[in-house]
Amino acid sequence: MTQSRSPTFDIDADRIGWVTFDDPERSLNVLTEPVMLRFGEVLDEARAAAGEARLLALIIRGKADSFIAGADVAAIAGIEDPTEAEKQITVGQSIYGDLAALPVPTVAAVHGVCMGGGVEMSLACDYRVLSDGPKTVMSLPEVQLGILPAWGGTTRLPRLIGLQGALDLILTGKRVDARRAKRIGLASEVLPAGGFHDAVRAFTLGVVRHGKSPAPPRRKLVTRALDETRPGRRIVLTMARRKVMATTGGHYPAPLRILDLLHDHLGGSVEDSLAAEARSGAELVVGPVCKNLIHVFHMREAARKGTGIPAAPDRERATARPVQTLGVLGAGVMGGGIGQLAASRGIRVYMKDVRHEAVTGGLRHARSLFDGAVSKRRMTKREAVQAQERISGGLEYHGLSGADLVVEAIVERMDVKKTVLRETEGHVSSACVLATNTSSLSVAEMAEALERPERFCGMHFFNPVHRMPLVEVIRGPRTSDETIATVYRLSVELGKVPVVVGDGPGFLVNRILGPYLNEAGFLLTDFGSVAVIDRVAREFGMPMGPLRLIDEVGIDVSGHAGASLHAALGERLAPSPVLKALAETGRLGRKGGLGFYRYEKGIEKGVDPDVYASFGLTAPSSETAASEETVSEIRRRLVVAMVNEAARILDDGIVGAARDVDLAMIMGTGFPPFRGGLLRFADTLHPRGVLDHVHALHDRYGDRFAPAPLLLRLAESDRSFYAAFPGSAGAR
Repeated sequence: MTQSRSPTFDIDADRIGWVTFDDPERSLNVLTEPVMLRFGEVLDEARAAAGEARLLALIIRGKADSFIAGADVAAIAGIEDPTEAEKQITVGQSIYGDLAALPVPTVAAVHGVCMGGGVEMSLACDYRVLSDGPKTVMSLPEVQLGILPAWGGTTRLPRLIGLQGALDLILTGKRVDARRAKRIGLASEVLPAGGFHDAVRAFTLGVVRHGKSPAPPRRKLVTRALDETRPGRRIVLTMARRKVMATTGGHYPAPLRILDLLHDHLGGSVEDSLAAEARSGAELVVGPVCKNLIHVFHMREAARKGTGIPAAPDRERATARPVQTLGVLGAGVMGGGIGQLAASRGIRVYMKDVRHEAVTGGLRHARSLFDGAVSKRRMTKREAVQAQERISGGLEYHGLSGADLVVEAIVERMDVKKTVLRETEGHVSSACVLATNTSSLSVAEMAEALERPERFCGMHFFNPVHRMPLVEVIRGPRTSDETIATVYRLSVELGKVPVVVGDGPGFLVNRILGPYLNEAGFLLTDFGSVAVIDRVAREFGMPMGPLRLIDEVGIDVSGHAGASLHAALGERLAPSPVLKALAETGRLGRKGGLGFYRYEKGIEKGVDPDVYASFGLTAPSSETAASEETVSEIRRRLVVAMVNEAARILDDGIVGAARDVDLAMIMGTGFPPFRGGLLRFADTLHPRGVLDHVHALHDRYGDRFAPAPLLLRLAESDRSFYAAFPGSAGAR
């Protein structure tokens, strides 16, 4: 095994030891196996120095701008044997145990990112001293990868800050800044980022000279009663389990294993708890949910680091142009959301509309989003005010003259978009990129109105902008690589996950959703229960059922999108009679207070029993009862409709990689991450298995389940989607 050069160990003139993690080959410190073994050696050296009175205290620090980003995710992904997994976890626990047992005070000096194994290392120290820098955050994100903090995090954190505070971090992967870390007892002290090294040294010398002991966090009497008594812990854990089940549907085993472990061992010995951590961690690491969540993690990381441009020997690497000023055409909810997001990231924004009232409304919408961020402590009030000041608006085009990029977010009418884009092109620099936020109209057709079509593409945000992570970057036939790279990089800087797609009806996500939502209409005709259909989809892992999603999108918007796909793709996408009838009732869904469900002040209040009469059905006697056969049929038809359309999308070249389909569906629709993505899930069924389902449904229901030609080829060649369409544009 390669010897790691990190960490290093030095003792200064005051007999303070400095362990420095600074991997020269990585931008962030990662706890690989060689690094951990080297850390074990360093601790042996420190113990020997302490025994010889050459060491009075030990400080652990990271790079100049970050501490430790956690364990090696790639190594975790490669572990298949639970026995080997438990052995490796135990080695890590043993090293951290050696740290905790050092006979001198130990201080974790945390400046910048501290995650996962880095937090667990700090928990094995006597003190955790954090800088007040804006990038200093701590989190235990293991649960997001389908595992638990197994190097002592699940054991030590509740004993340090209390059960309730620990669950808030361990079950969510939530990040906490230095101020909150101090408030909950995770940080022993917060010191200025400027001169942090010297301040930590002074803190440590104070500990050595005055023998200061770590101060336990102050907690209210009720909190202590719940955290520190057996009945209290039982109440806390029971409530936490209910919340986990309501949030995850039981699909994610890691949070449930965490609760089991704490129930069995929080009141017992640390040694027994660590052993249970190792056993549970090993079982989770080799499980399918962990492997799928790590797959999703790698897809997101590839998108974050990519350019959106496929690599090719004869293709020059395109350079993304920086975007410091953004223009937004249309100050509605979408335009206001885009403007607010950009301003929150330090970009100057000018919103243009044709009415003063619209501009005022867009600014007001942006302000409401900033206010919401402040109330949720995602921004300070000062940060929100400064960000709001970056947004201006008006009716004139001259406000766009300095824009590096302009996003059009106006009404979905081709003639209007062409006119506005043509006019805009005449008021911006020749280097300015134009982008359309259209969800359905042809980017190629819009480009016909422009003199510089190479500087034009689609930039499709999903609503609501501040919540939905996906951006479809739509490449037209004449779009340049530089334009794609610029829009792609801007999307990443806005905190979004971009996926580059080709121009075509519905692009990627909406084209797959079309057959899925339409099939829900046919299912309603066949099985007659809104609640049952939606429940089956949720039990599969979707964040909401298809009929509830139609309400959320808007029955009018959904109907328009369905009609567009029907016109473009033919009779296999003919709207279901139920959805056609519903569109004629005037119901709008959640925004109108009535759809498949009833809504009061935007809150869903259950299925509207009167909705069945709208399409000539009788309301079911029970909205919950369904046979196992019915549940299986509903699930099969919904999922197969999506997989079959995804195969057509790959065949049409809308995207070139199965991973792009999966990333877009997870980020754009909430397709269950624990399944790894639509096509990764399809690959578990084997291509012949998928085709068997399609053939059976085609025989029974006709051409809307006609098998995609690609499915036939994959089954014949015995290849999976991922084998036939490897790679990802984002990773190149």
